[in-house]
Amino acid sequence: MAFVLDASIALTWAFADEEQPVAKNALNRLGREDALVPTLWWFEVRNILIIGERKGRIAETDTAAFLHILARLPITVDHEPDETQMLLLSRRHKLTIYDSAYLELALRTKTHLATLDKALIAAAKVENVTLAESPL
Repeated sequence: MAFVLDASIALTWAFADEEQPVAKNALNRLGREDALVPTLWWFEVRNILIIGERKGRIAETDTAAFLHILARLPITVDHEPDETQMLLLSRRHKLTIYDSAYLELALRTKTHLATLDKALIAAAKVENVTLAESPL
């Protein structure tokens, strides 16, 4: 079964000081399942890596290596979001449209959601989306 992978989870894999059991389990889960991500995921990941470079948390070469590793993982980009549902979820839960993209994808595909974002976790619980929590 696939699961929806939030950038908050994937980025803990890039930064040595951010070890999270939920993120570690999501990475292990990728060994046997695919992850689904909205189109914005790749932009979000790259943006946070660039910010990390500017703050001295990650080197340019490590960013390149991390992106190369990510590209080889079984991560499928979803290109057909339900935009009406995303807006509805964003309004209902006071989420950013970015966070509502993850929630909409999990709802539409009836899959678990792996995230560390507190607002997204709260909204997922209200919407009865199963969270990919530790242990998976």
